[in-house]
Amino acid sequence: MPTAGDPDEAWYDDDAGLLTRPYVVTRAAGVEDGRRLDLITVVVARAAVPAATPLFPEQARILELCQRPLSVAEVGAQLDLPLGTVRVLLGELLDAGLIETHVSPTLSELPSRELLEAMLTGLQAL
Repeated sequence: MPTAGDPDEAWYDDDAGLLTRPYVVTRAAGVEDGRRLDLITVVVARAAVPAATPLFPEQARILELCQRPLSVAEVGAQLDLPLGTVRVLLGELLDAGLIETHVSPTLSELPSRELLEAMLTGLQAL
């Protein structure tokens, strides 16, 4: 059995077996790759993936999951990976053109109460 500090030391969990660090899954990509994706950003897979496209198993799973729209948070929950890792994986898929994202409007982008009342008045007049 390897000892602590031994270069051949492996990280194990009795139930899970060999553990892979999240930065290994994302090839140690920078955090900024996924910064444009917040928790409520909706992700949808695009057309079929070309056969020659190299994907991590997690990215292939993301493409399967996102055949229907899912938020970044939902993707993370389905994959059971840290959100930082999920954001990087999604960022790589976005850069490759394999997914598209839809950002929900923020409260500042929603119509004002006055505009909604004017629209209601106009509709009632019809």
